[in-house]
Parts: sequence; C-alpha cells; structure tokens
Amino acid sequence: MLVSNQKIDLPILEEKGVTLYLKREDTIHPHISGNKYRKLKYNLLEAQKLGHNSLLTFGGAFSNHIAATAYAGKEKGFKTIGVIRGEELKDNWHNNPTLNFAHEHGMEFHFVSRSDYRRKNDKIFLEGLQNVVGECYIVPEGGTNALAVKGCMEILTETDTNFDFICSAVGTGGTILGLINSAKPHQTIWGFPALKGDFLTEDIRKFALNDNWELVSKYHFGGYAKVDANLINFINTFKKETEIPLDPIYTGKMLFGIFDLIKKDAFKKGTQILAIHTGGLQGIKGMNLALKKRNLPLLDV
Repeated sequence: MLVSNQKIDLPILEEKGVTLYLKREDTIHPHISGNKYRKLKYNLLEAQKLGHNSLLTFGGAFSNHIAATAYAGKEKGFKTIGVIRGEELKDNWHNNPTLNFAHEHGMEFHFVSRSDYRRKNDKIFLEGLQNVVGECYIVPEGGTNALAVKGCMEILTETDTNFDFICSAVGTGGTILGLINSAKPHQTIWGFPALKGDFLTEDIRKFALNDNWELVSKYHFGGYAKVDANLINFINTFKKETEIPLDPIYTGKMLFGIFDLIKKDAFKKGTQILAIHTGGLQGIKGMNLALKKRNLPLLDV
C-alpha cells in the first residue's frame, strides 16, 4: 500500500505564497482506488465476520464504487451483485468500460429504473432485492456507512499535522466525515461537492464530531458527472505540468476550485494545504466516450 504526499510546484503557488501537497490515495491499490479502498476495508471484514458469501451494492454506469467492489469481492472470495441505475443499460452494458471491468471480475448486474433506484435505502425495496438475488451483505451506494467513515479516518496520519487546510471532493459524504473526525483541532476541512445542491450539509452535520469544516459548493460544474471544456483543459494542463492524472468527477473539480480560490487570495500567505486525491481514474475511459459524443476535448490518458 503506497500513499505519499506529493508537493505541487506551480508558479501560482509561489506567487501567492501558498504550499500545496496532494495525498496520492489514488496509488493505494491498482484497482480498488483511493477512498473506495478505505470505505470497503471494514465493510469486507464485517461481511466476513457475519459469514456472508455475497455482497450487494449500488451504482451508476461509470461508478468507481461498482468497479472497486467487483475487484475487492473477487480478491476476498465474495460473490458480488451490482444494482445498476438505468434499465436502458441492460442490453448494451458491454460497451461500458466500467461495467465490463466489473463483469470480468465476477460481478452480476441487476438493472433497475431510475425511480426504483431512488428507493435504494427503502427497507421493503431491499428485502425485495434479497428475495431475488439471495441473502447478502449490503454495501450502500458509494460505500458510505459508519464502517466506511472508520476506514476514511485512516487517511490522515501523524505526518499530516502541519497542514492548515485539508481539502477533499465530496460525493456521499463518507470521506469528508472521516477527515473531519480525525483532523487535529487547528485544521480546517474544506469539502468540494461533486453534486449540485446543499442537502449534504445536513447529512454531514448529523455525524460530524467536530465543527471544523465547510462545504465549498460552487465548483460542481452543473452537477454530478457534469463537465465542460474549462474543466477538461484544466485537468489536461495539470497532468502535463505535474504528471498527475485527475478524474473529472471528483478530484479534478476539487483542484480546479482550490486553484481558483488561491488566485482569488482565499488563503493567506504561508498557508499549507493538503488535498486528497481520492482516485476514480477508471472512469476516464467512460467519460471520454461521453465527451466525444458532445464534441468536447478529451481527457489525456
């Protein structure tokens, strides 16, 4: 398990007197990427402890969580079942790189309509699923539950205590909760939601042990999986200048936001920032298929 803090050396940082490091959680495992590794760690141990042989979880067409669960399940000897949002995918999932990867690593798919998918936390709906697929250990969408937060609390280590700000992308909230609950009292946690809307604030507040955090909600680019040419060009330029690849759903948006805030002097001189690279690079192939259809620039791979 190789995770390091990589210093980012770019002219704007020197000009503004701000230090930025990127915690390379994307290197934690070749296929169980970044925060997905952290979130699955204790869930898999719990499934083993309870004697389950099957894992059931949820995700969309290009879900990092679906890909990671499939690989982790095969590695640990579990049968895996993915409840996939969108019945239209049932007949053409073979053209989807994420679902192809998951299938190659043993995942079975159960395609549901978007309206049914919204019931993914409903007890009756879950019981109905288990009647169809059999008894299984259920991992929530994105992997977020109390055990996932426990895993994400291990992202920060004693070597990270000198940083003033810890920044992370936010999806379902598990990663930022782990950071909030493990940060030192002098540290501020900034989360950059990939989804549009402020509903996550209340969800996070329910489980946060500290009030050292804030959501920066203006860098979602229109919502989950929404991108534009500015974001793609930023990600490609960042990779060219640093040799670090970014995913366009989470880490790319977060770093776009961080650099925009640095340019606008949101951080005083001498500030030390640690940004978390949560992985998700497997989704680039699928995103490029969508970008090509829209005649937008492609992500460098």
